Amino acid sequence: MTKKVFNFLNRVTRIKAKGALRWLYPGIGIKRWIGLSSFGVLMIIIGSLRLRSEEYAVIQILDAVILFSGVIILVLGIKHTVRFFINLLMPSAKGIELVDILYQKKQLSRGPKIVVVGGGTGLSVLLTGLKEYTYNLTAIVTVADDGGSSGRLRQQFDILPPGDIRNCLVALADAPALMRDLFQFRFDKESEMAGHSFGNLFITVMTRLTGDFEKAVKETSRVLALRGQVIPSTLNKMILMAQHKDGTVTEGENQIPKAHCPISKVYLKSGQAQATPEAIKAIEEAQIIVLGPGSLYTSIIPNLLIKEITDAIVASHAIKVYVCNIMTQYGETDGFSVSDHIKALVAHSHPRIVDYCLINTGGDISREMLKRYEEENAYLVANDAEKVTKMGYRVIEDDTLSVSGVIRHNPEKLAEIILGFIEEI
Repeated sequence: MTKKVFNFLNRVTRIKAKGALRWLYPGIGIKRWIGLSSFGVLMIIIGSLRLRSEEYAVIQILDAVILFSGVIILVLGIKHTVRFFINLLMPSAKGIELVDILYQKKQLSRGPKIVVVGGGTGLSVLLTGLKEYTYNLTAIVTVADDGGSSGRLRQQFDILPPGDIRNCLVALADAPALMRDLFQFRFDKESEMAGHSFGNLFITVMTRLTGDFEKAVKETSRVLALRGQVIPSTLNKMILMAQHKDGTVTEGENQIPKAHCPISKVYLKSGQAQATPEAIKAIEEAQIIVLGPGSLYTSIIPNLLIKEITDAIVASHAIKVYVCNIMTQYGETDGFSVSDHIKALVAHSHPRIVDYCLINTGGDISREMLKRYEEENAYLVANDAEKVTKMGYRVIEDDTLSVSGVIRHNPEKLAEIILGFIEEI
């Protein structure tokens, strides 16, 4: 055994030992700050004791300087010690002032309790904006997805689909950007894992290890250091069905838009699904509940088909907001206006499922962009705010548009509007 290997094994053995002296082991990088703090305390003691004695004024001034210097050194030592632990436990906070971190944590922990319900890309966009204002944030996410990577993993491993859950986890993550990119990384078509995202595979492995999808989501949340929590709406395996206006029926969330036929209603094949207790608790404690944005029939309404969730939202005293989509979705909401979206929500739940409807009024979209969407049979949702008002719902109209390659809601603007409801709580 070489001397280098021997020294390494010796260091590892010492680390395994017990006792407070482990903090003094070489290589940890905290001894200097412990020493600096101790030196500051020693100076404060010396300065305090000598300052009380009857000496010449010059000596007393010198003692006061020693005392003051000790205080400064102690503060610096404590600051760097705290910074050491923050950098160790929160890598994403590196480079941020300590006072900013502490202030942010304190303020965000006092933020309003907001619950968002839905799935897909729209929900993750909303979460990205809201997480900058509160840690008391809960995403209740549909598990009806059966297409793409999620569908394949669902069928192969008999687990709940991880895709929408993964998107929301990444949106709320306080982890470094590289970690978020890792969870969204998708294998190319030439790979045996073509189409799968690393995050989906990670959640699948965690489910197999823990034996429980809910535990897997919680453990993944710890890895990503979430600002809030992500909860599946149910742990039951949901199969979404759609009855179309021509009388035909389509089975499977992924197949419903492909039918290209107006939808009369959607429902669960199994009839009933039980809500997760954490979801109900979050709704009962919420101050603001937000539905959408997202696919109306395949992301938002599936959550409301769970009777316990609908009943809890209706019974809640929270302010309930529906964020209407900016564009129609081919195969789901063709030709829909804002009021058509509200009618579909109410038909599948309860008239008091929402109080407010948030409508985008931003129209700064290039003709080229709109033409590209029209080629996919997607158009701007018609704004018929007057009809929504006559239905008994209050309308908030504002520019929430963000155009950067795709048409989306602006997460920051959306968050500001939703947080504005705090004044009415």
